[in-house]
Amino acid sequence: MTPSSPEPTGAAGHAGHAGPADLVISGCTVLVHDDRGRIGFEQDAAVVVRGGVVDSVTTAAAGASVPAADRIDARGQVALPGLINCHTHSPMVALRGLAEDLPTEEWFNDVVWPVESNLTGRDVMLGARLACAEMIRAGVTTFADSYFHMDAVAEVVDRCGMRAQLGQAYFSSQGPEGPAASLDFALRRRGFAGGRITTALAPHAPYTVVDADLAATAELARDHGLPVHLHAAENRDQTDTSLARHGVTPIGVLERTGVLDTDVLIAHGTGITEDDLPLLARAGGRTAVATAPRGYLKFGWPGTTPVRALRDIGVPVGLATDGAASNNSLDVWESMALTSLIQKSTEGDPRWLTSRQALHHATVQSARAVGLGDSVGRIAPGWRADLILVDLTGPHTQPVHDLAATLVHSARSADVRTTIVDGRVLMRDRELLTVDVSEVVRELGERLPALTDRGHGRRIQQYDT
Repeated sequence: MTPSSPEPTGAAGHAGHAGPADLVISGCTVLVHDDRGRIGFEQDAAVVVRGGVVDSVTTAAAGASVPAADRIDARGQVALPGLINCHTHSPMVALRGLAEDLPTEEWFNDVVWPVESNLTGRDVMLGARLACAEMIRAGVTTFADSYFHMDAVAEVVDRCGMRAQLGQAYFSSQGPEGPAASLDFALRRRGFAGGRITTALAPHAPYTVVDADLAATAELARDHGLPVHLHAAENRDQTDTSLARHGVTPIGVLERTGVLDTDVLIAHGTGITEDDLPLLARAGGRTAVATAPRGYLKFGWPGTTPVRALRDIGVPVGLATDGAASNNSLDVWESMALTSLIQKSTEGDPRWLTSRQALHHATVQSARAVGLGDSVGRIAPGWRADLILVDLTGPHTQPVHDLAATLVHSARSADVRTTIVDGRVLMRDRELLTVDVSEVVRELGERLPALTDRGHGRRIQQYDT
């Protein structure tokens, strides 16, 4: 153990079990959390998995004596909780690179929203399959997604083995059918895929959903025990426009419509102001923010998510990528490194957002953000066996003086060797086991001309903030 590591957890956890474990991962260093959530590392350790759950984290020597149906020799690797992409639109990988070097308004109005008027369920399914393959290879085990044709995404999650929070997005321009479809999806698919899918109501944003619909959504969320996942205060322009038109910020809109009294996940929040902080601090539900810094840099937005201010009022900030149409990748590892670096630059403080803090955002805080803080985000007895193995033997990760810094600032998503969800191995030694990428790429390529056609003059919505 490193000096700051918590004590070993559940070293004898297997002693009372008859029969073999499902999986034993041995010889690795394990990232663990103490009872205050602080990060430590247990070296030369083993992780024992039974029934999709971590049974124990013990020594490699003790793990060697545990009978197991499957074993992974993870010497030279670090076991981390699986990464969580707290806000994305997975099918938008089909639009990767289609709308480049454009301001936000042109990106929406001239390219993305005209193209999305062409979407079919098959397009969404193929995009989601490609996205899940990308995320599995990058060590992402859970993602929060709001988009269209979400039944197709739910089926993909079921088959590929990932975990997800899914919501059917809607605009007020759809009329009452939009909110009704969002609720119907959330109730039908809640607990799907063996419990790996949770659901949310997904109004798009305060600038596309009117107050009456937001208020109705908040009431439905409370009545049915559902969270809400939406965009709000994405950038400062949206905040300024909301103040000019409505006299309140987007966060103020969420408060007056009751959305802040639900369990709400707010995407981006780079336009959150100082005056918004008391509203978030006294919110009646579980409030969290997802930050996707690469897209903010790409759009040239002047600010970023105020992570430090949100930390000070107890609001967890999870890591995200947004959709690949704006971010170009679904690499949460990159989001982790960028969040640390941008926060240092924004705050003018090299001591803020340390590597250990960044890992805390990537694990515990991201799990809380998607409402799974009591089941994932840690490698500990009783927690779901969602974990990844990261190879640190490459020249770019050696030598290791500070393991947390090596993980955040030297390692890459391509160093993930193995990805496991609910104890099931989805990728082993870089080989994807649940998605046929070549088949997806072939069919998606055939469909791209129809999907990307903009000659019809339609768009699903108008961006005018």
